[in-house]
Amino acid sequence: MPQAPQTKYRRVLLKVSGEVMAGSDERGLDPATIDRIAADVKEVVDLGVQVCLVIGGGNIFRGLSGAKRGIERANGDYMGMLATVINALALQNALEGVGVPTRVQSAIPMASICEPYIRRRAMRHMEKGRVVIFGAGTGNPFFTTDTAAALRASEMGCDALLKGTKVDGVYSADPKKDATASRFETLTYRDVMERDLGVMDAAAIALARENHIPILVFSIQKPGGFAEVMKGTGRYTTVCD
Repeated sequence: MPQAPQTKYRRVLLKVSGEVMAGSDERGLDPATIDRIAADVKEVVDLGVQVCLVIGGGNIFRGLSGAKRGIERANGDYMGMLATVINALALQNALEGVGVPTRVQSAIPMASICEPYIRRRAMRHMEKGRVVIFGAGTGNPFFTTDTAAALRASEMGCDALLKGTKVDGVYSADPKKDATASRFETLTYRDVMERDLGVMDAAAIALARENHIPILVFSIQKPGGFAEVMKGTGRYTTVCD
């Protein structure tokens, strides 16, 4: 059985955007980046924390972008869900390459390549020290993977939802475009909604708020950043009550 956690969090969900999986490219999969993310997850698992993940699919296909090109929205969203499963399988391969037992569960049944999403089975996997990667979003069109992350974090009884991004927290403006942008240490769910800060979509924020799950936004691009957040060090923004 896993050791007692060396952090204040017993079980967490990590949300990683599909764009992060592409590394410095805009599309596709970057093996070096995926290996680094796997190493970061392993470091947290070694702390005794139970980890599950939701990964976006924007590096392969994004439903909203497809809709703008004439693809019917629901079909486009289903295509995006399939993209998340590809990313999940890629990360599973990297995690098991560094010795972390992993299971992929899909909201859309794909029995030949992964397990169907079953809540109690997923919880049992984590109790046994396995990392669970949730693919295919919620299984429904018109919902983002951010919403899927908040939903799964709620269902799994997670102590925190971590969003790994390309910046080290939430800023008042895009720090890459505005040199005067300031980083927030803490925000309330209402702050995020009223200021339209783009941390996650409204449905995800509402779910996290209703279930009292803090959202920690940090840079997944910094090696070891995930573990630093778990230990309460590093740079990140906390969204909570």
